[in-house]
Amino acid sequence: MKALFRFFATGADQPPLTDTGRIDELFRRHRFRVMVAITLGYGVVYTCRLALSVVKKPLIDLGIFSPSELGLIGSALFYTYAIGKLVNGFLADHANMKVFFAFAVLMSALLNIGMGYSTIVWVSALLWGLNGWFQSFGAPAGVVAMTNWFSNRERGRFYGIWSTAHSIGEGLTFVAVGGLVAAFGWQYGFWGPGFLCVLVAIAMYVMVQDRPRTLGLPTVADWRNDHWQTGETRSRADTGVFRTQLSILKIPAVWVLALASASIYVSRYAINSWGVLYLQETHGFSLVEAGTFLMVNTFAGIVGCLAFGFISDKWFNARRPPANLIFALAEIAGLVLLFYGPNTTATLMCAFILYGLGLNGLVTSLGGLFAVDIAPKRVAGAAMGLIGIFSYVGAALQENISGNLIERGMTVAADGLRTYDFGPATTFWLGSSVVSMLLAATLWRVRLRD
Repeated sequence: MKALFRFFATGADQPPLTDTGRIDELFRRHRFRVMVAITLGYGVVYTCRLALSVVKKPLIDLGIFSPSELGLIGSALFYTYAIGKLVNGFLADHANMKVFFAFAVLMSALLNIGMGYSTIVWVSALLWGLNGWFQSFGAPAGVVAMTNWFSNRERGRFYGIWSTAHSIGEGLTFVAVGGLVAAFGWQYGFWGPGFLCVLVAIAMYVMVQDRPRTLGLPTVADWRNDHWQTGETRSRADTGVFRTQLSILKIPAVWVLALASASIYVSRYAINSWGVLYLQETHGFSLVEAGTFLMVNTFAGIVGCLAFGFISDKWFNARRPPANLIFALAEIAGLVLLFYGPNTTATLMCAFILYGLGLNGLVTSLGGLFAVDIAPKRVAGAAMGLIGIFSYVGAALQENISGNLIERGMTVAADGLRTYDFGPATTFWLGSSVVSMLLAATLWRVRLRD
């Protein structure tokens, strides 16, 4: 453990710079580079997490894996991701993001390359589970980098920009990776993202920066004179990081938020993991056509992330609960339209637009931004880790439950033709969204922390 901490350790604080012009120049340069890296880079890294989603039908049709076996493999990533997000969230508060982030991306890339060679259930589950562990570095690293370089009253907007990463990754997966699979076979669904992310790891190491004080800069809150509770912030400066990390366990709102996030992650990964199969089997779309609909969801998701940050910052003075309710209603309306609306292209387009807008706004808030607001900023990684373990346990349980519900509703005719009944699964997915909305609404009056 000591060797691990030394390998990832953040640098020592350097003597403070006194040239205000130089300080301003360095902040502007590094803020831009960090934002590009954690948004576009992390977006590409998502393809190494979602590759399994676009190869499910080929793997089922070729008789390599059954739906329940794919549920087992998929859940392996979510369980390790959940545990890893907690452990690595705590570690991220002590780490140099330049090394921490790049190392994780490289390992995830290599594991995806390995997945392209595996047709054995336990081997695939092991590789995909390890991939989940290294993928779990990403969100805490992004949040810690952001809290290091962006201050309180601008964080909602920049968090919204960063949250577009998962929409970028989903779009690349469902269209570009889906195209590779359709053209060359299921193995390329893993090999393409894997080789691409080797290059991304190098770019991450070059562009991401350690804390401002390791460069001789002041904290970003001091640079922008942006403190919510200056007295509390100063008094906490002498408190150990680990002790402050443990303090988040005493905040009831964090636990409620964790449950709300877990519930919305059921809906999020239900569509990510099974949406392509649902559209193929329920509506008769090809892999590319199904990916195109999910691409609409991706574009709407990007707008949703940006809109949530802007609306909550500007309309509600950095209060997240009112925006949470607006986006939850949009997300639920989208699912209702998708599962129970008329079977037309226009209806499906509207459904994915509403769902994408609402879901991604909620993931922006419940999956991180709101936790950063209500926890001490020096331990943003730990707050993300606690929310993350609940979120991805929810996603993992969804994978197992959905896989079994879908397999129970699957019938195979004498000629080998498969038909599916998605009714129980879609009820489960929609109900989780309603639970999330109700839990988040109980946090209407929660206070923010510096």
